[in-house]
Amino acid sequence: MLRRQAREEDAAVLIDMDPGAEKGDSYGSIADISEPGGHQEAACRVESPANPRIADFVLVWEEDLRLGQQQDNAARDKTDTHRAWRETFLDNLRVAGLRVDQRDVQDEDSAVHYVLLGAPWPVLCYYAEDLRLKLPLQELPNQASNWSASLLQWLGIPNILLEAVPDEPPEYYSCQFKVSKLSRFLGSDNQDTFFTCTNRHQILFEILAKTPYGHEKKGLFGIDQLLSQGVFRAAFPLHDGPFTAPPEGLQDLGLSPRQVLFRHWAQWRKWHKYQPLDHVRGYFGEKVALYFSWLGFYTCWLLPAAVVGALVFLGGCFTAFSDAPTQEVCSSAGSFEMCPLCLNCPFWPLSSTCALLQAGRLFDHGGTVFFSSFMALWAVLLLEYWKRKSATLAYRWGCSDFEDVEERPRPQFAASAPTTAPNPITGEDEPYFPKRSRVRRVLAGSVLVAMMVAVVAMCLVSVILYRAIMAILVSRSDSTLLAAWASRIASLTGSMVNLVFILVLSKIYVALARVLTRWEMHRTQTRFEDAFTLKVFIFQFVNFYSSPIYIAFFKGRFVGYPGNYHTLFGIRNEECAPGGCLIELAQELLVIMVGKQIINNVQELVVPKLKGWWHKFRLRSKRRKAGAAGQAPWEADYELLPCEGLFDEYLEMVLQFGFLTIFVAACPLAPLFALLNNWVEIRLDARKFVCQRRRPVAERAQDIGVWLPILTGIAHLAVISNAFLLAFSSDFLPRAFYRWTRAGDLRGFVNFTLARAPPAFTAEHNRTCRYQAFREDDGHYSRTHWHLLAIRLAFVTVFEHVVFSIGRVIDLLVPDIPESVEVKVKRECYLAKQALAENEALLGTNGGKDDRPPASERSLGPQA
Repeated sequence: MLRRQAREEDAAVLIDMDPGAEKGDSYGSIADISEPGGHQEAACRVESPANPRIADFVLVWEEDLRLGQQQDNAARDKTDTHRAWRETFLDNLRVAGLRVDQRDVQDEDSAVHYVLLGAPWPVLCYYAEDLRLKLPLQELPNQASNWSASLLQWLGIPNILLEAVPDEPPEYYSCQFKVSKLSRFLGSDNQDTFFTCTNRHQILFEILAKTPYGHEKKGLFGIDQLLSQGVFRAAFPLHDGPFTAPPEGLQDLGLSPRQVLFRHWAQWRKWHKYQPLDHVRGYFGEKVALYFSWLGFYTCWLLPAAVVGALVFLGGCFTAFSDAPTQEVCSSAGSFEMCPLCLNCPFWPLSSTCALLQAGRLFDHGGTVFFSSFMALWAVLLLEYWKRKSATLAYRWGCSDFEDVEERPRPQFAASAPTTAPNPITGEDEPYFPKRSRVRRVLAGSVLVAMMVAVVAMCLVSVILYRAIMAILVSRSDSTLLAAWASRIASLTGSMVNLVFILVLSKIYVALARVLTRWEMHRTQTRFEDAFTLKVFIFQFVNFYSSPIYIAFFKGRFVGYPGNYHTLFGIRNEECAPGGCLIELAQELLVIMVGKQIINNVQELVVPKLKGWWHKFRLRSKRRKAGAAGQAPWEADYELLPCEGLFDEYLEMVLQFGFLTIFVAACPLAPLFALLNNWVEIRLDARKFVCQRRRPVAERAQDIGVWLPILTGIAHLAVISNAFLLAFSSDFLPRAFYRWTRAGDLRGFVNFTLARAPPAFTAEHNRTCRYQAFREDDGHYSRTHWHLLAIRLAFVTVFEHVVFSIGRVIDLLVPDIPESVEVKVKRECYLAKQALAENEALLGTNGGKDDRPPASERSLGPQA
């Protein structure tokens, strides 16, 4: 591997690196530190009395014994190649110092091979330092706190949300592990328990991800490639035994971590209890725990939004039947004859839309303005307080500086990078990919993103044309009721067609984005995930929000007037149905948001059960044929479905957040539907992780990544969007203008909003008609139109300035990191320097106590 020219190293070194830990060109290799008896130790059976640990990691592949000579030459060559790769890979794992043991379940037709991997103490120590794992220095009492629990305790109200969960994990002051300072770390005298299960899994996965099985320059390295090529069927860490626990009446003592999570978290009847986030973090790692923390935090904040939205909706219910303009329309009979909706459509009475106007008043009334302002400030407060919550969790879980200092290059990046360069923060040599080359690749990938966005635009145009054609066909019906509802029928069916387009295009694009992001060669896993997330979100934003944006801001704006209608591809442009575009927008939101939630929840409930049932049936039939007695833990875990990560879970919640905030003026009930969905989602996802999926490799994380900037952008966009919705799509400002200038009781408002058809159109049809617009008799805009336009623009300006100003004040008053956390971070840094300082004379302690290395360090052999 080439080496990029190093910069001059810092003269000041706080903590000396142990000479034995210096690495040369063999980045990530531990062949030079293996013990002399490493091969003999690797050959030991992992569950022998000398080493009772079952395994840290499991690799699985399946073999069809019936093929034999039936294969053609190409298939036989592929099978031989896969066998050679597999053997080379396992040999290299042994060279790396891992214990490798193979177990087989075989019948006359097929065989399932399980490779059980374990890491001995020297390998764990080496990679713990290489990965910069933070390990405990000093134990602290658990500092978990909950504002609602504190408030209820202060008020003296029993807290039904609180539940005592056994084995509460302690907290620690921690710092990066150093082999040379092993004795300073808490619990270092016990090699069996010093590294937690999640630590072991991280180390094993790092080795698996970088171990070659062929020529590295050809990309023949890492377990990910072997899984994609079908050389192995699965690679996963083991769960801690079964999730089923003893009956509830028995004590919680003696439960495994998985059983604790199942009993106190992953059951539906625990929907009203706090989540045991520290237990989740201890079992699944910080990244999974941060997701559930965000989901729970967001769901709690939805409660006040849902209550206020429901009250606003109830207010609309009371005003819908007492509204003067609506009563005027319903009692008008044939007073207002409306112009035809298409070329050969009949004239129709405005009174036939009475029910639509009453439904529209449920969403479009004075309370909508208050609710839009409330939700804009709600979003700002939610994100500000989540920053504080996230900073507190990052400190408590030892991830405060993970992305800046601790995070290592991705194993796939490390093996593919063409050169090395010193890390500007740590000064250590790391794999390096030229920034200019990466920028070129990112720009090339952006072209594909633009192409997919264009495909979404084409689908949107096709849906618009569908709605226009469907409205024409239905409006030609002999039924007056169907003709009056033509626009609504076309809109509803168009929403369903649009939902199908959205779901299909999403699947295609996510697969393309993953390939593109991998090609761009991002250094760390965090940057890789951020780039992938940004690509997918840009596409999904256009995919999900293009139709609501069209309805909210463009539909009905470019219709024209009788005798001079504007067209798209020869078809007359759509206009808003009676009752306004706001109710149509509410319908679109409910179809897309609620429809997507229902489809996702059904998929998460039904599809995993069907897949899991088939997988278990197939494997258990093989075990029965083989006559195997009992079921080993690795066999039970292989029957579970693979863990698919958190991307889809985050994306679902962020898109939901966008629907709640960007278009909330159209549907006050959206927070209520989101709250109900999220109560189900929390336990559904918990059950999925604990019961239905294989255990994921524990990953560390400092926060929720690029999702937070995306959420912040959505919150800012929501302020502008709701300002324009209230100004241009709602009747709020026209009604206010009419009250100020004409009649305070809104009598005559309907006639005020209707224009008369031009004389040429009246002469052609030998009858007059009305249409919704502020125009003169000749079709030109009236003075009222321009007055209203000025008022609308002024409202947008004032609304967004007021909301943004209040949001900015909140941002200044609420610090992102609590003061108590800042103090604790400084205290931890002080303790870390004190514990790992090379010159103990500076600490005023007896420097003679470390003259003799501890037994645990001497046992490391050459690297001690």
